[in-house]
Order: sequence, then C-alpha cells, then structure tokens
Amino acid sequence: MDVVQLTKTFTRAAEVTMITSAQSDETFDYQATAELFTGKNIRVRSRVLKYVRFNHAADAIRFAIEQLPADVLLGAYLEVDERRYDSRGIRRLYDCAEYPFTRLAKVA
Repeated sequence: MDVVQLTKTFTRAAEVTMITSAQSDETFDYQATAELFTGKNIRVRSRVLKYVRFNHAADAIRFAIEQLPADVLLGAYLEVDERRYDSRGIRRLYDCAEYPFTRLAKVA
C-alpha cells in the first residue's frame, strides 16, 4: 500500500478541512477511490468537467495535474476517504516519492 504523510489546514471559503501539505501523522492511500471536483471559475465555462470519480486516487491525481488546465486545477479539489485536498495538496501528492506513476518531464 502506497502512503504519504499529510497535514490539515482550514480554508474559510468552503469551511471544510483542506489538506495542503505533507508533514503529519496522516497517511494517504493512492489505491483508494477518489472524486475530483473542479471549482467555479468565471473565465472557464461549461466546456470543462465538474466532477469525475476514479477507482484509484493515483489516477485522479495524475488526471488533475497532467490534464486539467492550470486555471481549472487552481479551483479543483480531490476527495479521498472523506478528506479533501486542494490544488496545492494534489500537487504535493503528485510530487511525493510514494506517487506510483511516472511523472511527466514538465508539468505546469
């Protein structure tokens, strides 16, 4: 099982716990089911997805970082095991040594 350590921070806008950094006693399961939600962005209309469910969190993370436009990723969040990860949290999970896939050479 692939895991990574995480820390919780709070965001006022959504009033939910968003996880943005990787430095606590929590673990992350890259094999867990995940849901990816894109935020509301006035500049980006309905041509972009609003919600996608993935069988594995690693697939959702890869899709978010490698496929979503940067302005959409900025407002996106990932929900895994009732925990939410904002765009910075998703980026840290992607950059983590435990991330199970090969990363693209350069990702925005």
